[in-house]
Amino acid sequence: MKYVDLEISLPDDLLHPMQAFIRRSEAVDYEEMLAWRVRPDLGVEYALYYVEADLDAYRAAVADVDSIIETRLAPIDDRAAHVWAKEEIRPETQAWRQAFAERQLIVVPPIRYDETAAMAMTIVGDGRDINEMTAAIPESVEVSVLDIGTYDRRGGTLAGALTDRQLEAVGTAVRIGYYAVPREASLADVAGEIGCAQSTASVLLRRAEREIFTRVLDRYGGTEA
Repeated sequence: MKYVDLEISLPDDLLHPMQAFIRRSEAVDYEEMLAWRVRPDLGVEYALYYVEADLDAYRAAVADVDSIIETRLAPIDDRAAHVWAKEEIRPETQAWRQAFAERQLIVVPPIRYDETAAMAMTIVGDGRDINEMTAAIPESVEVSVLDIGTYDRRGGTLAGALTDRQLEAVGTAVRIGYYAVPREASLADVAGEIGCAQSTASVLLRRAEREIFTRVLDRYGGTEA
């Protein structure tokens, strides 16, 4: 069984209004889609997101999207929340997502959005299906293959909580002294080593740190408030 780590960037004409909001506004620091369910028979889909943002601005942006039927926003703190959404299936989304739907592939959550609204995701399945899927994505959609190989990530372990790219970022940060006390390397140094933008390196490290700390606290307990 194979996997591919992809980053997909949509052109403006296929961009969801909330992705456009991420791309054009500074209100959103981070967003990921945790789970989803598509009901073609009803013409709707459901999704659960985690977002770090100016929540008032985020609510206002959601309210302006005509295709969103219902949302429920559950704040975690002043700048983080889970968002449940029910939405009409958009033709623009179907235009590129059909490449996945027609093949026996699984998208492993979460789908992560960066500050440009590019979507980073892991897809698992037969190697031929993966190749056909990437070839079937419309030419106007920019697809970057970040990694590809045999899917052997372990569930239930700390390392299994991270993507290969997150592991690379954390490993690089440790190796060059980003976590040393006093610090011996900067975020820009980490980004340079792994060949990405500084903002991307920041998201990779913060996501990895959150996953690791969450697993540690879930497994071993933490200080109660």
